[in-house]
Amino acid sequence: MIVNGALSLTFGSLPRYLERRYDVHFRPWQREWISTAALVHTLGMLGPYDRVWWWDHLAHTLSGVVFAGVVDVVYRSDVDGERHVSSRSRTAFVAGITFGLGFVWEVFEYIVHALGDRIGFDPLLVHYGRLDAVGDLVFDLVGAMIVLLFGRDRLSNLVDSERDES
Repeated sequence: MIVNGALSLTFGSLPRYLERRYDVHFRPWQREWISTAALVHTLGMLGPYDRVWWWDHLAHTLSGVVFAGVVDVVYRSDVDGERHVSSRSRTAFVAGITFGLGFVWEVFEYIVHALGDRIGFDPLLVHYGRLDAVGDLVFDLVGAMIVLLFGRDRLSNLVDSERDES
């Protein structure tokens, strides 16, 4: 729980770090979204993942939106400004990278859990099986679809509008 709490605090402090490091400004609701996604994951470790059937779906949708939002902003903030951002390539890129990151996370979760079991330690991450992993990936993609549907305007403060052509 301590590790998860520390990671949640670190994740929640990312907007302030990014604002200092780069020329971006997060809106208050964006800060809250990131913090809420981290908090939902941390609180889930206290029992809701096991007792509330939809908690894991909510957690993966929230974090899917965060990660897809980052991918979308990176995609639309082409450094050279030479790439035309078509809706097809944006959709494929955001959904594909979000799915790929989710897949890597599920594999990582499985490995950490298996290693914990093998060496006799209580694993930091719990793996609930293949069906749960597939469900997690589906809700990661739900988060990506939310970004694809509503993110262009909602994340415009993080993208140089001169480079964001559509």
